[in-house]
Amino acid sequence: MPFPTQIHPVAGSVAEAGADLVAVAVRAGAEGPEPVGGPPGGLPDDLDARLPAPLAELVAHYELSGRAGETAQFAADLGGGLVRVALLGIGEGTPADMRAAGAALARLAKGRSRAAIPAGAPGLSGDEGEGAAAFAEGALLASYRFTLARAPKGPEPVGEIALACGDGDGKPVEAVRRGTALARAAALARDLVNTPSAEKDPAWLAGRAVEAAAGAGLEAKVWDEDDLEREGFGAILGVGQGSSRPPRMVRIDYAPEGADRHVVLVGKGITFDTGGLSLKPNDNMKLMKTDMSGAAVVVGAMSALGELGCRTRVTGLLAVAENAVSGAAQRPGDVLTTYGGRTVEVLNTDAEGRLVMADALDYAVAELEPDALVDVATLTGAAKVALGTGMGALFATDDALARALLEAGERSGEPLWRLPLTEEYADTVRSRVADLANIGTSGDYGHPGATEAALFLREFTGGLPWAHLDVAGPGRSMVDQGLLTKGGTGFATRTLLRWLEG
Repeated sequence: MPFPTQIHPVAGSVAEAGADLVAVAVRAGAEGPEPVGGPPGGLPDDLDARLPAPLAELVAHYELSGRAGETAQFAADLGGGLVRVALLGIGEGTPADMRAAGAALARLAKGRSRAAIPAGAPGLSGDEGEGAAAFAEGALLASYRFTLARAPKGPEPVGEIALACGDGDGKPVEAVRRGTALARAAALARDLVNTPSAEKDPAWLAGRAVEAAAGAGLEAKVWDEDDLEREGFGAILGVGQGSSRPPRMVRIDYAPEGADRHVVLVGKGITFDTGGLSLKPNDNMKLMKTDMSGAAVVVGAMSALGELGCRTRVTGLLAVAENAVSGAAQRPGDVLTTYGGRTVEVLNTDAEGRLVMADALDYAVAELEPDALVDVATLTGAAKVALGTGMGALFATDDALARALLEAGERSGEPLWRLPLTEEYADTVRSRVADLANIGTSGDYGHPGATEAALFLREFTGGLPWAHLDVAGPGRSMVDQGLLTKGGTGFATRTLLRWLEG
């Protein structure tokens, strides 16, 4: 769905921006909170005379600290008629602070047509533009809305946020464009995740991926069930065989001139996960339209590479299937043969994501000759238990790759925590009747589910530098708060884009 909110740098002051809500930035200074306006796009010189009390007194009255995202509001006439004035905490003006401030302003301005803030506020006017980009990201993601209701509940997101640029200084324009591209990529991922599975079968998801690729000027290829069988994608077929809606695999290629490395992104695309014959409880199944979040993240990231001027060659692979229950469904004890020829004993049909991804990883190693592999998946409840819903799990075979992803996650406000690929546990994914088992076969190590899944996937990476992002916790939100809207979050989309830009 298109963003309901637009962000535009505009010439003039906040009083001239025609806004019905004007934000005054409050910075968390060493000696206490400090209101700031400043050029360009500054506030009126006689601001204190126009307010119910001097600005410093209002900050004290509302007991503000300047913490990023903190707000208070009141009415005042800033020269263009009565408007709502919001005191908006921007912390120290770091990109993370400005992202939180943008989200807070967007939420505060819901139901209004236009909000404005001086583009010269600290954090918005930095030479690198990271603050303005982060502010745009936060504001847009907080205004994201997905609804199929005939009459949506609650106030509409604010129509526009104006960054008042005084005499027409255009510095924020490029930063806002970049922040918008990052947010749009995450919103595309969210839209795909939030679409109900009655509509979102594997063919539908493949079709939307092709549309997104075409919109970004990229090439895409889709394998249908006949193609998958002919070329030996036995794991994807095995997972999808229980559904009347057959599986797909999608490849999207981004190949800029002069690229100095080639990265393959692999996304888990289980369009609905019943657990198969290892059936999930009903409460667990309610969220399973989101089990294709990894594929959605890859589509979102691929859609923005060109707009962001990324110089890395990137291939996105989506392993897409519906894990359903029927007389044709795979059974515990069945043995699958993957694209690369390994056999896998299926001991739990609810450990299906790693199976479809194994085929895609095998294909990447055999056919694409990448410099690095990164996969994204809502893979294990164990990762959510370990890290909660605010942080993704990172496993990696390469320290430099891990550091780069951790740093990109930090810059994006999508924190990752590296977990170990404990070699002692590797034997637990061995099978007595096949090369591998899709869950741990030994209780000696307490069934470390997230690590077992990562060790299983590592078997299909061909010794290449590889990272695995398990986003089972942060891939879904149960609340509307900060940058998040209840439902799919698109977590890791912006992280991957910042990493690929680097």
